[in-house]
Amino acid sequence: MADELLAKISEKIAGYENEMVEFSKTIIGIPAISPKEGGKGESQKAAYIENILRQWGFDDITHYDAPDELAPGGKRPNFVVRMKGKDPSRTLWLVAHLDIVPPGDLKKWTCDPYQACVKDGKIYGRGSEDNGQALVATCFAFRAMRELGISPAVNVALLLGSDEETGSDKGVLHMMDKDVFKKGDVFLVPDGGNPAGTLLEVSEKTIMWLKFTVEGKQCHGSMPQRGNNAHRAGMKLALELDRVLHKKYGKRNKLFDPPVSTFEPTKKEANVPNINTVPGEDIFYFDTRILPEFKPADVEKLIAATVKRIAKATRTKIKYEKMQFAPAAPPTSPDAPVVKALAQSVKAVYKNKPYAGGIGGGTFAAIFRRAGYDAVVWSRLDDTCHGPDEYAWIKFIVGDSKVCALLMATFN
Repeated sequence: MADELLAKISEKIAGYENEMVEFSKTIIGIPAISPKEGGKGESQKAAYIENILRQWGFDDITHYDAPDELAPGGKRPNFVVRMKGKDPSRTLWLVAHLDIVPPGDLKKWTCDPYQACVKDGKIYGRGSEDNGQALVATCFAFRAMRELGISPAVNVALLLGSDEETGSDKGVLHMMDKDVFKKGDVFLVPDGGNPAGTLLEVSEKTIMWLKFTVEGKQCHGSMPQRGNNAHRAGMKLALELDRVLHKKYGKRNKLFDPPVSTFEPTKKEANVPNINTVPGEDIFYFDTRILPEFKPADVEKLIAATVKRIAKATRTKIKYEKMQFAPAAPPTSPDAPVVKALAQSVKAVYKNKPYAGGIGGGTFAAIFRRAGYDAVVWSRLDDTCHGPDEYAWIKFIVGDSKVCALLMATFN
């Protein structure tokens, strides 16, 4: 019976492949970048997807839009598509996000990031993999369930949310206050994985993004003794933070890939426009991902002590602030029913051996776990997200859609 069900689902979804490609190309052409990062938000992409879902016959759609004065129209969209199950007391949620990150240096792209190109079995474009692959896979999984007339054992719901890339305040965190989720609900978040499709992510690291501002004294480059070079002090601080943090928190945890806490200097703001001026201010950022066995407060103590020490040594004023902070959530048990059911569906479709593991990236799943829900993150992908020439394999979009539909059809 299980083989017969998988065959029906596989045949139905395989028949959607051309439509999936066109769907993906269209949403890549709608840049859903957060207003915080200079974009117009997700409303246009959300409207397109909702219209398609309604054309397919889905009318049980509910909006939980979040107010945002920076966004056109003053709101950020979050909407839910529901299918009723035989047991209405519980819901299996499939959760994808609408927003994308900016393309970065356009010179490093071989094609326009917003004009999807298809070659060698892949779809290239910003957001094609993160989280376009999940948007396409889940929407077509719902379509297959409807067209095959499959009644799920429990309620199933598709949540398409905003603001995942910049903190989720206008997305899932907003919905948490609306009493949308109920006791006993479980979640699949198709927003992370590996090329083999074997990683079932059940744990995430603490995310802490830090901004450091160094204040010195500006002067002419030929007379540096008259000033205090904030850039030099900033470089010393960055190097010392890099050294002390990795030394103190170098413990390894095999559940994760990479298996260590990471402390990466990333963004650097411009200081002075010309070469012959000693900068009086220097601003840079660190992206830190901390293993859950370490307390973020302890990490901050070491950072604060290092800042104080370097400020004294360089005779500068240094302050730091958290730009984003998401403490590690309690992990989902590898034995949780949703994890086991997903493992069975993945194995059935991809003929592989799924395993439970952890990641450094932050997803909607961490929010659900902190609220006490079981949540698992999974996709089959090459993890090209946030880089130039981001792509999604067409065969992975199709395969992931089969996995999602099979999970919806069999979870109880």
